[in-house]
Amino acid sequence: MGPAELLVLTFPQATITAETAAALAALRIAGDIRVIDSLVVTRHADGAASYGELADFEHLRAVAANAGGELPLIGPEDAQQAAELLEPGSVALLVLIEHVWAHAAAEALRAVGGRIASGVRIPPETIEEAVRAAAARVAAQR
Repeated sequence: MGPAELLVLTFPQATITAETAAALAALRIAGDIRVIDSLVVTRHADGAASYGELADFEHLRAVAANAGGELPLIGPEDAQQAAELLEPGSVALLVLIEHVWAHAAAEALRAVGGRIASGVRIPPETIEEAVRAAAARVAAQR
């Protein structure tokens, strides 16, 4: 297995759109990711939260359509933590994915006694800010 990551994707509306589901399913179908487990968390307009499996939502089933099925690794505690991030009337998709594209690298590391010991996700905004700062430093040196 390659590196895995739990993503919490939030959306400002009460449901995950079919377009969003199609974009996520395309990543799975292309073989870039494998969905290990997933959960939809909704914060209703009255502030109450509920959650359900992707299979509970017809238009989301293609996102997680694994031959072996999902493993039940994301639980109620994860759903509660995600719900705390949500504004009333919004929704989150918790998705535990394997980075299939990194599988070959992980296998090669294991073959020589190594392993992926850690990983850090850097938000795109942080990288963009660092690029702007580096460009400003280069410009100032000219």
